[in-house]
Amino acid sequence: MQNEKKYSQMTEQELRTEIARLMEKARKAEQLGILNEYAVYQRKALMAQSYLIDPATIVPGEIYKIQGDEGYFFKVDYLKGRFAWGYRMGGEQAEEALPLAMLTSVKSGK
Repeated sequence: MQNEKKYSQMTEQELRTEIARLMEKARKAEQLGILNEYAVYQRKALMAQSYLIDPATIVPGEIYKIQGDEGYFFKVDYLKGRFAWGYRMGGEQAEEALPLAMLTSVKSGK
């Protein structure tokens, strides 16, 4: 564990390899019915994917679709690290942070 690199220190290829490894572990956990382990690997893969996204593509003030939570939209207030902070549209207006990989542009062509 101590020899592992942080996602921020990995190259794009290393990140893609790590994502594939985590998705395979998630698949195996799901097949074995270990749902909490499945969820952990899914979330780790999502975080690794966030390091493949250029934060400059996420614009504060814009509204994005939330992957995995269809029908909901997220208005970004600001970015901090690999998280977008803001509010779910039509929700309780509680501020929350989502990994960048969970956001998809609502504009056509993106």
